[in-house]
Amino acid sequence: MRIILSPQRRDEPFEVVKNGDVLTVNGETFDFSRISEGDTLPRDAILSIWFPGNVDRVNGELTLTLLFPNPWNYSQEQAFPVPLENVPDGPVVFPGPLPEPENTEVA
Repeated sequence: MRIILSPQRRDEPFEVVKNGDVLTVNGETFDFSRISEGDTLPRDAILSIWFPGNVDRVNGELTLTLLFPNPWNYSQEQAFPVPLENVPDGPVVFPGPLPEPENTEVA
């Protein structure tokens, strides 16, 4: 599976788990196993804000775009993400944010 990330400044939690051709996004399951070679599932057929584009199967591989929420302390890797290639089953690992600044208050 190839996942293209479409970054957007948002504060929502974002957890994605892959199991074969099934993605679970924030607890909601999307089964793409019925997409055959050369088929395209149009974006309008997916009832979720998390999929801003079509889902295609080319050369046996699913390619899809996910909305990628970036926190206030987003990193360059989050702002300009590279596609995730050959995503293994399990929790999907995304680029992380910058560290939060330490509290520098003086007592």
